Amino acid sequence: MTLEEGRRVRLAEDLAIGEALAGEPGAAVGFLALGAGMEGTVERVNGELPQSQEVREYQRLKALLEDYGHTMPEASRERLAAEIAGLEPQWAAYRGRGRRVTVRVRWDNGFVLDELHEDVLTLL
Repeated sequence: MTLEEGRRVRLAEDLAIGEALAGEPGAAVGFLALGAGMEGTVERVNGELPQSQEVREYQRLKALLEDYGHTMPEASRERLAAEIAGLEPQWAAYRGRGRRVTVRVRWDNGFVLDELHEDVLTLL
C-alpha cells in the first residue's frame, strides 16, 4: 500500500494506546482505545521504520566480509562468518516484512496519531 499526504484511510483493527499504570514514574496515566473502522486523513508520511541494532550489525559485518574477507586470516574470517550466521534470523525477518512506513493521521473525531504503522490502515 502506498500512503500519501491527503489520502483517506480507515483503521483496520482495534488500537490500544497507553496503560493504566498510575503511580509508576514515567508511566502512562490513562488508556485510549480506538475502534476499527475509524476514518481519517494522512497528514504526513514519516518514512520507513528504523532498522533494529541487529539488522544494522548484520549489514555492517556482511559488508566487511565482502570487502575485506579475502585479506583476513582464516580464523578471523570464520569468526566473522559465524557472527553473520547468528544474525541471519533477524535479517530474514526484516527482509520478510518488506518496506513499512509510519504516518501521521488526523482522525475525523479530531484525534491525531503520529508514527502510526501503515499496516494497521486501509485506503478508502
